[in-house]
Amino acid sequence: MNDPRIERLSQILVHYSTKVRPRDLVGITGYPFSPEAMPLMEAVFREVLRIGAYPHPYLETRYTEGLDRIFYTEASQEQLEFRTPWAEQMIRSWDCDIVIMAPTNTRRLSRVDTSKIAIHDRARADLLQLYLDRAAVESLRWVITATPTSAYAQDAGMSLPEFSDFLFAATGADQDDPVAFWQDLSQLQSVHIEKLAGKRTVRIQGPQIDLGFSIEDRRFVNCGGEANLPDGEIFTCPVESSVDGWMQSTFPAVHKGVDVGCVHLVFEKGNVVEAEADQNQEYLNALLDTDEGARRVGEFGVGTNERLKTFTRNMLFDEKIGGTIHIALGASYPETGGINHSAIHWDFLCDMREGGTITVDGKRVYDAGRFIS
Repeated sequence: MNDPRIERLSQILVHYSTKVRPRDLVGITGYPFSPEAMPLMEAVFREVLRIGAYPHPYLETRYTEGLDRIFYTEASQEQLEFRTPWAEQMIRSWDCDIVIMAPTNTRRLSRVDTSKIAIHDRARADLLQLYLDRAAVESLRWVITATPTSAYAQDAGMSLPEFSDFLFAATGADQDDPVAFWQDLSQLQSVHIEKLAGKRTVRIQGPQIDLGFSIEDRRFVNCGGEANLPDGEIFTCPVESSVDGWMQSTFPAVHKGVDVGCVHLVFEKGNVVEAEADQNQEYLNALLDTDEGARRVGEFGVGTNERLKTFTRNMLFDEKIGGTIHIALGASYPETGGINHSAIHWDFLCDMREGGTITVDGKRVYDAGRFIS
């Protein structure tokens, strides 16, 4: 029997997050694609058809479970750099893109040669930038979500039923009126953003962080269930050359299933000059050497979703945990005013609930995991 919350989640994705309209071309895919994605993909497909839009399910080799590992293991450099002729055309053509995360094995790429992943990512960096540029001007409405899988449940230390309850609560799919839930959170976040508008400097301090940077002429984005589901954060991009200080991630950093443990980063004039991981140091080094922008900060975000309290090893959930902040290395989002380009975007999470503070233009605005009223 299908879980009725799947149907409700599909309705949030189609009607609220991407606001699908009649005759829109709507991409629907798994990230990675696996059989676990099908119940939600089917529900989304039906909902798009009911509106009178054109659903377009698609697969990418690097995001198809099983094929991705074969590709990164056996492809030649020429094959890694090859781009299908329709890849750019799809990004230019979509009105909406709905992406469903559904791995059955989150560690499947843990032994893949990182340099091969970097080659492929660099070859597609301009496609990522095109995607972000279209999203920034809202000519592409996109959302990424997740569906319950045993792999996610295991990573979170939960049973599958427990993780399902967790996911549906975090996305609002357990609510009678989930849209009102996200609208209320968005309104609360807009109050915080209004207070930050026009400010110049940020200083973040706590047991695991002492970081300063400029946000002059940068904009904060209100994340209330439209681009991510679950959601619950506000974010911007620091002025690229302004970031100085250090941070220690509170929780392990995971990228494409590779766990490097907690990471210590030191910044000077916007660049990472020291990076030390608890494990898989070579993987961290390789990612930082992906391209010129990989050592610069592309995002500073503050998590606000109080329904998220448990670390799950999945940044879609974890960066929204109320009382945490995150710093991402790599590509910035153009809507913030950020100009950093990179083939990667990797978040590092810091818990602020035990004495962390944020000071803006010399005034404390955030203390121990909460904004000050």
